[in-house]
Amino acid sequence: MSYNIAVAGKGGSGKTTVASLVVRYLRKNGLGPILAVDADPNANLGESLGLSVRHTVGAIIATFNEEKINIPPGITKEAYLEFKLNDAVVESKGLDLVTMGRGEGPACYCYPNLLLRKFMDIMAGNYRYIVLDNEAGMEHLSRRTTQNIDELLLVSNHSVKGVRTIARIKELVDELKLVVKRQSVIMNMVPDGIDPQVREEMTRLGIQTAAAVPLDDPVGEFDMAMNPLLDLPECRATKAVDTLMAELLQNKVSA
Repeated sequence: MSYNIAVAGKGGSGKTTVASLVVRYLRKNGLGPILAVDADPNANLGESLGLSVRHTVGAIIATFNEEKINIPPGITKEAYLEFKLNDAVVESKGLDLVTMGRGEGPACYCYPNLLLRKFMDIMAGNYRYIVLDNEAGMEHLSRRTTQNIDELLLVSNHSVKGVRTIARIKELVDELKLVVKRQSVIMNMVPDGIDPQVREEMTRLGIQTAAAVPLDDPVGEFDMAMNPLLDLPECRATKAVDTLMAELLQNKVSA
């Protein structure tokens, strides 16, 4: 059974970068096979990992609905669609990627989310770890894309607004009674220590950070050059994520 790690947070918090560095840690330590899932309609996890996405779940569904497809005898439409979804899997050594992409219509992602969740359930037995990069904000939670999660990494940028978003996400997890075994808050892009105002807001909301990831030049330089973060050399940001993941995986949560 796979160990499921989901990354969520406010837009601009750097959650895709954190998700990529989590995948980097797992692959570097030989903890594959790994399935990375880009559940953000504004998909860019593939670029961050250096994997080329040809088909997305949303595009496959749209094509399936728009075209008259001759389904082979003896197979249902749903089963054939699930078969076609295999085209959305980008394979590489020890690491595969599935990208959700857009929905059936403007701002419509419900059906792709439903299929993605079902598809992940089917594929889960093939991977040791699944890393799910969610869309910004809380919509994925209300649609229950993020469920049956072992580790929920809540990423905030170095701001009061980011901290408040994390507080709302934590409230929503409780409200929807999602199956999330452990939540860990990551303060990302921290310049030189956490600002007193940000720390004060964290105290007021009862939020503690599991890790503070420094604002690190090599990460920005790799991103600007479109180089995969999997190849990022050791730096302050990678050390922070590596230390957190080593601690979390050493003390895995159980049912």
